[in-house]
Amino acid sequence: MAAVRQDAWTNEEDSLLAETVLKHIREGSTQLQAFAEVGKKLSRTPAACGFRWNSALRKRYKNEIEWAKKQRKALKKASGTKKNQPAKPGPFPAPDVQALDQFIVCLEQLKTYLTKVDGYVQQMEQENEKVKELEKRIESLERENRMISQDYLALLAIMEKARKMTEKKETRNDGPEEKKEDADGGLP
Repeated sequence: MAAVRQDAWTNEEDSLLAETVLKHIREGSTQLQAFAEVGKKLSRTPAACGFRWNSALRKRYKNEIEWAKKQRKALKKASGTKKNQPAKPGPFPAPDVQALDQFIVCLEQLKTYLTKVDGYVQQMEQENEKVKELEKRIESLERENRMISQDYLALLAIMEKARKMTEKKETRNDGPEEKKEDADGGLP
C-alpha cells in the first residue's frame, strides 16, 4: 500500500476532487465513490477527500452541483431509467460553436432591437404628453367658445330688445298726434 499523504491540498488537487465529484453526481453515482476514486489518484484517504470536499469546496461549487443534478435528471429522463437505477454514463456532446456564435449574433440583434423599441417608447411617451397638453388646450378653447357664444346670444337679445323699444317709440311718435316741428322748422 502506498503512503498516505497528509500535506496541504493544491489548487490542482482541489480541481480534480471537484471535477470527479461533479462527474459522479451527473452520472448518478455517490460522492463516497468519488472520494474513493480521487483518493487513489492522489494517494489520500477517501475520508480526507470527503473532509476536504465538505469543509472547503462544496460551498464554492454550489451552482455547479445544481447544474450536475439537473444534468443527471435529464439523463435519467432521456434514458428512461427508474428512480433507483443509476443513469448510464455517457459522453456529453461538445457545444456547437457555430450555433453558439449564431445565438450570440441573435442576442446582439435582439439587444439592438430592444434599444430601438425603448427609444420608440420614450418618443411615444413624449407624444402622449403633447397630446394631453393639446387636449387640455382644446378643452379650454371649447369653454371659451361656449362663453363667447352665450355672450353673443345675450348681445343679440339685447339688440333685439333695443330694436323693439325703438320701434315702439317710433310708432308712438308717428301716431295720430301732430308732428311737432323743432325750432328750425324741421321734423325731429
